[in-house]
Amino acid sequence: MKLSQLETPALYLDLDAFDRNQEKMMDRLKKYNLDMFPHYKSAKCTTIAHMQIAAGAKGISCAKTDEAWDLAHSGVENILIANQVISLEKISRVASLAGCCHLTVCVDDAKNIKDLSAAASLHGTVIHCLVECNVGADRCGVNSREEVLTLAKKIIESPGLTFEGIQAYAGQISHEINYKIRETVSMEKENYLKSVIAFLKENEIAVHRVTGVSTGSVQFRDANTVFTDVQVGSYAFMDAAYGKLELEYEHSLFVLSTVMEVNEKFVIMDTGRKSVAVDQAMTEIPGCNCEQISVSEEHTKLPIDVLKAEVGDKIPMIPGHCCTTMNLHDYLYLVRGDKIIDRVDITSRGRSS
Repeated sequence: MKLSQLETPALYLDLDAFDRNQEKMMDRLKKYNLDMFPHYKSAKCTTIAHMQIAAGAKGISCAKTDEAWDLAHSGVENILIANQVISLEKISRVASLAGCCHLTVCVDDAKNIKDLSAAASLHGTVIHCLVECNVGADRCGVNSREEVLTLAKKIIESPGLTFEGIQAYAGQISHEINYKIRETVSMEKENYLKSVIAFLKENEIAVHRVTGVSTGSVQFRDANTVFTDVQVGSYAFMDAAYGKLELEYEHSLFVLSTVMEVNEKFVIMDTGRKSVAVDQAMTEIPGCNCEQISVSEEHTKLPIDVLKAEVGDKIPMIPGHCCTTMNLHDYLYLVRGDKIIDRVDITSRGRSS
């Protein structure tokens, strides 16, 4: 089956571009002895996760307990929930999952540590823990090295838990267009982390792992980095938002759309916000330099003078945001050239608990 024969809207992955993105990222990380835990919020698909592991990823990071469940039950053996797990029901699930894989969670609260310990003890498992440092995203995490020390000590003293190290994700600079600002803030946060680790060492606590880093900041890591692994995700697909940063990775994820009307003013396509996400940036069309794209629920509209098209033409669209676009579709088509290689389930679509 050919790509042009698909019913639209259809989400597809250009495997050649995807493979090149994988190779570029792994080459960069191997140079500095960094491990990759690609973030599953981008892929939402266990098939993609296993492709990333086959390409060299050490494990997979995710945000939700449901996502960790999907990953573990697909055979992924090293999973980081790069988030806090708070409810007792979810903590029980995490403690159970820890019996079938190396499972790591983030903490920033003493009571949460107590609850995790109780659940792990009940299930007879070990949950690996990272203390999360707030490095500017202002979502979760502690704000001082003294707080890190207090929580690290509590983890070490808690049955069923192992202290691994620190999570520090500076999400506020992931899409910062100004290169110099992105670089400066990224290095400021890294220097802060070095001071935290030195403080823990002074107090006889070893930090074995420091994780974080996005597609937008991985380029600032070098041989002196304090990070041991990165949580890049969008590098594999790219999107219009990350495209503005002029990174080295290619667009590999597209939503195929059909031109349904051409009139004296506009070209209308059959793809809208229910099929392509525009929450971080407006969707783009390859080769079409247009700032007047309008996307409603079911349609995309362009001025007639920016796209030469006829009714029935199939047009690829670059999502404004790859992660949320993946969550809009049931299936992902894998494509080489114009040939459909496979159709895979987006396993964790809607798995947001």
